[in-house]
Amino acid sequence: MSGLNVSRRTFVEGGIAASAVAALAACGKKDDSAATSSNAGSEASSGSASKGNVIKYYITNPVAIDPYNAQETQGMQVTQALYDSLTGFDWDAGKVVPKAAESWDVSDDAKVFTFHLVKDAKFHNGDPVDAASFKRGWERICDPTMSTPSVIAYHLNPIKGAEEMQEGKAKEIEGVKVVDDLTLEVTLKEPMAEFPYICTHDALAPVPQAALDDPEGFAVAPIGNGPFKMDGKWVSDQYINLVRFDDYYGTPAKIDGIYFSIQKDPATAFREFEAGNIDFTDIPAGRIQELEGKYGTSEDGYTVNPGKQVLKGEEAGVYWLTVNVNDEVLKDLTLRQAISLAINRQNIVDTVFEGTRLPATCVFPTPIDDDPSNAWEFCKYDKEAAIKLLDEKYPADDKGKRGIKLTLSYNSGGDHEDIMSCVQGDLEAVGIECEQSSMEWAAYLSAMGDGTVQIGRMGWNADFPIMDNFIYPNFLTTSENNYSKYSNKELDEGLVEARKILDEEKRKAAYRELNAMIGKDLPVIPLMYYAHNNVGSERLKNLYYNPQTKADFEKAEFA
Repeated sequence: MSGLNVSRRTFVEGGIAASAVAALAACGKKDDSAATSSNAGSEASSGSASKGNVIKYYITNPVAIDPYNAQETQGMQVTQALYDSLTGFDWDAGKVVPKAAESWDVSDDAKVFTFHLVKDAKFHNGDPVDAASFKRGWERICDPTMSTPSVIAYHLNPIKGAEEMQEGKAKEIEGVKVVDDLTLEVTLKEPMAEFPYICTHDALAPVPQAALDDPEGFAVAPIGNGPFKMDGKWVSDQYINLVRFDDYYGTPAKIDGIYFSIQKDPATAFREFEAGNIDFTDIPAGRIQELEGKYGTSEDGYTVNPGKQVLKGEEAGVYWLTVNVNDEVLKDLTLRQAISLAINRQNIVDTVFEGTRLPATCVFPTPIDDDPSNAWEFCKYDKEAAIKLLDEKYPADDKGKRGIKLTLSYNSGGDHEDIMSCVQGDLEAVGIECEQSSMEWAAYLSAMGDGTVQIGRMGWNADFPIMDNFIYPNFLTTSENNYSKYSNKELDEGLVEARKILDEEKRKAAYRELNAMIGKDLPVIPLMYYAHNNVGSERLKNLYYNPQTKADFEKAEFA
């Protein structure tokens, strides 16, 4: 996810309550908070909920459900049910699998990828899903003349000519070629062995000609190629109805449809869940253990079944403190090491999240890579070691103060204050004075980008499940998401080389070395890994909610 622009939404804006899903961005920087709904309640308010075996699923009002601007988890829950991209990711097998492309070839230098599409696949309106429809969809994302330009075009930046089209210097993406109806050839600017992982992203789906002919209508009633299709239009702040697409090229869905119930916040949604009007929602803060006793806990942490309905599985996301390494105080590596050692991550997890999350030890969440060697030396709680480091350069006065004053910044409305209060208490316990500063999301991002924040909070949730996705966007010198202002030439060069490695194990080893390099420099201080905090109704069977916070509706059924 690179070549990043300011409106990217993979950063996790939301925070504590209800697993942050309502405010979580699944694909880049977030530039605003999750939209809220004026709808107070149940399906009765819409008057048009689908009948039959329909899952009633909570979301907040999406930013978009059209793939060209699919940018946060709310809209992408809908988009991923409507569309199939070239590839998918099988979390059980841990690998990329065919979707709209039944196979693909890779050149020896990992720069040219040739995708062979499934024969006879159709859009929901009967149009053929061909190579031209993928080129159309991708170029639509890069088209700067769209009435609302896409904010997720950076996904395509590895492709030759994608950035030129975004800048208005070209009318098409040079590196995307329609060889024939069922063959799409993609040429990259630089080698990237993991490009098929990028192609799993829901935004990189094909679109029919109707997307260009009627973009306004398409925005509220997209025509996809996936296992479900729209039933009517998206009624903003109320609902979105999908029904099974019976001409789907793949295995037909077992359920009749999905009713996305748009609620204004997680608390309202949970009340609707308790009333039987919603089948899947977030758990209010502080009620996880209570609801485990009432509804039972999922065996694998990700799958809802009757009597095993509470999900606590680890997510592909990490919550960290971004440290401005150019700040006059924080440019001192020893101080950054002491700060990291002084923070009791387990206490944050236990007191704020009922012990349902794991303290972070590096920038890779465990679903991405759980190798024990990833753990950073200073990413642990050791108060005495922190004091020892501080005593060397910042001796305490008779009141225990060390002459260090820091500001802990965060975005308001995401329940981050409790976390930052824990951090503040830990730092003051070793003689570092702190104050807190909160601001609304857009202003916060601007301040982070301007380098005026000393220490700020950020979260990163995988756009696609690869190690590169956690390093390249956040720590490359030129990345706009590099809010630490971190620059390491060795890391930059190592990233370019790591992307070229075709052998998976060797590639992972290279990324682990890069992770270790970051750990020595501490431009961020990881605090914890995200985890599911959701509950499903006893009606559901085999609803899988994956580590990227997307539900597998295609395989879900009713008990």
